[in-house]
Amino acid sequence: MPEYKVPLRDMRFVLNEVLDLDAHYAKLGLEEVNSELLNAFLEEGAKFAENELAPLNRSGDEEGCHFEDGVVTTPQGFKEAYAKYVEGGWPAMGGDPEFGGQGLPGSASIAISEMTGTANWSWSMYPGLSHGAVATIEAHGTDEQKQTYLPKLTSGEWTGTMCLTEPHCGSDLGILKSKAEPQADGSYKITGTKIFISAGEHDMAENIVHIVLARLPEAPKGTKGISLFIVPKFLTDGNGGVGERNAVACGSIEHKMGIKASATCVMNFDGATGYLIGPENKGLNCMFTFMNFARLGTAIQGVAHAELGFQGGLTYAKDRLAMRSLSGPKNPDGPADPIIVHPDVRRMLLTSKAFAEGGRALVYLCAQLGDSVKLGKTEEEREEAHELMALLTPIAKAFVTEAGLEAANHGVQIYGGHGFIREWGMEQNVRDARISTLYEGTTGIQALDLLGRKVLMSQGKALRNFTKIVHKFCEANADNADLQEFVEPLAGCNREWGELTQAIGLQAMQNPEYAGGASVDYLMYSGYVTLAYLWALMASKAQEQLAAGAGDEAFYNAKIKTARFYFKRILPRTAGHKGAIEGGVDSMMDLDAEHFAF
Repeated sequence: MPEYKVPLRDMRFVLNEVLDLDAHYAKLGLEEVNSELLNAFLEEGAKFAENELAPLNRSGDEEGCHFEDGVVTTPQGFKEAYAKYVEGGWPAMGGDPEFGGQGLPGSASIAISEMTGTANWSWSMYPGLSHGAVATIEAHGTDEQKQTYLPKLTSGEWTGTMCLTEPHCGSDLGILKSKAEPQADGSYKITGTKIFISAGEHDMAENIVHIVLARLPEAPKGTKGISLFIVPKFLTDGNGGVGERNAVACGSIEHKMGIKASATCVMNFDGATGYLIGPENKGLNCMFTFMNFARLGTAIQGVAHAELGFQGGLTYAKDRLAMRSLSGPKNPDGPADPIIVHPDVRRMLLTSKAFAEGGRALVYLCAQLGDSVKLGKTEEEREEAHELMALLTPIAKAFVTEAGLEAANHGVQIYGGHGFIREWGMEQNVRDARISTLYEGTTGIQALDLLGRKVLMSQGKALRNFTKIVHKFCEANADNADLQEFVEPLAGCNREWGELTQAIGLQAMQNPEYAGGASVDYLMYSGYVTLAYLWALMASKAQEQLAAGAGDEAFYNAKIKTARFYFKRILPRTAGHKGAIEGGVDSMMDLDAEHFAF
């Protein structure tokens, strides 16, 4: 099993040098938050991730969760690690100080989420799901609901879930069947079954607060008739503690391909007591207020698996001896050369490195935009950040997880046959990574959201907001000879992105299916160009530091050379996606469904 080391240097580079969080926080009026404080958090977070969580990653996968008579027991060490996590105050980092939180913006904790996720993704899902519950109650709960649930959720003493999916409906929530019957005391009786509920039942916290979608009697059909409810595992005792058990129980846990140490539950609500949160029939509206932030949590998973695949592959490639370099022996005193000398191994390593570090920059940028959405000084600043975050979020969620899965597969391939063996840990990384392209909306769902909702429905406005940023960067560096290898192809792709979007829009006016057929290729094209911008930006920052004599030449030179690899060997993939889009939708739709035979 590869030993995970938190890439602190790269995290600091993105946060402090590329995104300049000191200036960002000053603009938001957060004078008490700065790089010095963040660095202290990063150091301590790295110790927790490396020493407490990483050692449990493989053992948790081997043991899995235990289920008996509705009770879920997590693997050995998980409960104890969670107690240390709560004791260290980590869940409270971004919480409202009114409820015991530390009040730090999301961009301050995004690196901690990456650390815990890369060290042990299964474990990280238990506290990770609480963020959605907290955000929902903060945004839409009554004062009484906030006082009842937020202190314990903020501290981590209680955890939360989001109960959306049902056996007959996944992303199409308009057909969900769970019912909510009003009671005389103002509560509701919630009845229905939810599936795929991460951390729906476990032994790590004394209470679990479920946020549940259900329908009121006589509610309109479809998505317009869905309401949102708080349904705790244990009702409260009126003094901030737990009272009697509610009528909600875990019916079973799923036997999964990966993330085996994370309990994925079937939850049965049998007339459970629930409390309406937000207006009646506006449950989806309430839910979507935090959906961008939830999807960023999944995007981090793509970064995590790319990083783990890269680190594991690099360690092995330096040690494993096989064959000789085509240009002559590089290890003449040994029986063979280390496989890192071979171009194809370097291709896989550099691809994984480019995806991990590029994905990190994109997700951290989205977290920074999330700060501005919440804390921007003017409505204009908040709206501008919201539009940009809304555009980039489906790219981050879908593209970065697809890239993370590719990098995880490269990790296996670098090991050769050993990569297929469990003891090395690379196959677990692939299994754990696979879910990331599915939950919180599949790649196809994210692609439709990007192209349909975010781009075409805004008549290209959201895209233009971002391509203007890219254009200004290219324009500002047009005379920088050292950056031309990045600026020229980036500027070309940026123009082509707009032209391709316009062409899809025109075709979709004639045939609505065209947009559906183009959507995934469009998302992947968008992802490659977005990362190209970020790699060009990172190369620019690295060049500035080298010119200023800042030291750490090896790190900055590696940045520039990785950017060069990205532009030479990965960005050309856009041509294939463009060609596929231009191939149209007819070849997908011509074959009648009954003629799909085996």
